[in-house]
Amino acid sequence: MHKRTFALIAVFLVQLLYGLNFTFAKFIMNEGYIKPFGLVLLRIIGAAILFWILDAFMPKEKIDKKDYKIFFLAAVFGIATNMLLFLGGLELTTPIHASVIMITTPIIILVFSALFLKERITGLKITGILLGFAGAIVLSVYGKSTRLGDNVLLGNVMVFANAVSYSIYIIIIKKLTEKYHPFTFIKWLFVIGFFMVLPFGYQDVQEIKWETFSPYVYFSLGFVIIGATFFTYMLNPLGLKNLKASTVGTFIYLQPVIAGIFAISMGVDTLNVVKIVAMLLIFSGVYLVSKTPRLKE
Repeated sequence: MHKRTFALIAVFLVQLLYGLNFTFAKFIMNEGYIKPFGLVLLRIIGAAILFWILDAFMPKEKIDKKDYKIFFLAAVFGIATNMLLFLGGLELTTPIHASVIMITTPIIILVFSALFLKERITGLKITGILLGFAGAIVLSVYGKSTRLGDNVLLGNVMVFANAVSYSIYIIIIKKLTEKYHPFTFIKWLFVIGFFMVLPFGYQDVQEIKWETFSPYVYFSLGFVIIGATFFTYMLNPLGLKNLKASTVGTFIYLQPVIAGIFAISMGVDTLNVVKIVAMLLIFSGVYLVSKTPRLKE
């Protein structure tokens, strides 16, 4: 299989797994089986074990000492901050809200590129940025949840902060994938992330009542750990190795479609006018941001 084709399949599978994850993770937390930070800690422990087992069968690469600082930063933004904000926010909002907020990621990457990489932003892209953020604001201010105890505004803000963290992570690991095989550094990111998250999630894990788990709860937990953590963190760098970061970012548009269809089919979320308007604004914004202007001949 051609490397680019494999990379495209890999990033598509990442968005498919993430899209389904909104519903499974929301179910585990909202039904009281595991609190958000406890679920984060279990995700990291489970994925770390799987990565280290897999690493035993992979070729070994020597790591430059100077790159451990980059490993640390990647773990901060891509493991600890990313997961804590995402699951903490998802507990308070709905799967569709969270998935729609997440597609602001390409817009955030563009803003960071302008600020730190001095890339030029056209008027078209500025319009796209404004539309995208307008959609996020509409969804956060006017969006409602049918579930008692949800705090949509706070949840959406946390998910948006997670999108910012995830955008930084994508930029950081793009540099690592150009130098190392993904398995060389991903295993270390989860080890570092484990120690960062341990103080937040230790008590929550201690309070888990495993005897109350049904087979479906175990399946949902397994999906979150294996599907939405181990496989996504393995496939994303493989995709980035042969694709531009901006190309990988565009695949995130699939998340609200997958998450919305699955959440509605499972009866854990609904579609209304506010969500549709917000989706249209954000999709329009992302389209303008991603549009490449024609060169003058």
